[in-house]
Amino acid sequence: MRTPAITLSLAGAAFIVAPLLAASHSAGALKKLQSLSGDWEGKDEKGQVVKSSFKSIVSGTGVMETLSPSGMEQMVTVYSLDGDGIALVHFCPTNNQPRMRAVPASDDVKELAFEFQGATNLPSPNTGHQHHLVIQFEDQDHIMETWTWRHEGMDMPMVFRLARKKG
Repeated sequence: MRTPAITLSLAGAAFIVAPLLAASHSAGALKKLQSLSGDWEGKDEKGQVVKSSFKSIVSGTGVMETLSPSGMEQMVTVYSLDGDGIALVHFCPTNNQPRMRAVPASDDVKELAFEFQGATNLPSPNTGHQHHLVIQFEDQDHIMETWTWRHEGMDMPMVFRLARKKG
């Protein structure tokens, strides 16, 4: 008769431990984003210059990225812990603020794929907005960001290959 009790206890322990493990993955992902602190330069898919800078903010609870693609106004994205994931708010020159979220699969973060969760100041889902972001961590000095702009149901990716600026 002890087998059902042991099985139930193990199932309960797994239910409690799984969110804790996921939360530790998100902490590792935030550390990975914090490790990007500094200035970055690169090119977009058309060969145009892109500049970005990352800064740890508010006692290490968030990371702020300032992104400056050629021919576009500056954009700011703030990343922070959100339970088992990383949340972001993107401040866009189009005057809407998309919110996205990524849940890292492990502590060895090679990629963060952020999914759209909603936006402030977005009059309609058909209004142009950033809808998806994938950050690929190639090595400590190279990343690739793929932002997906959605307008009237059509997606347009913008790819930025960035390298850390050396002092």
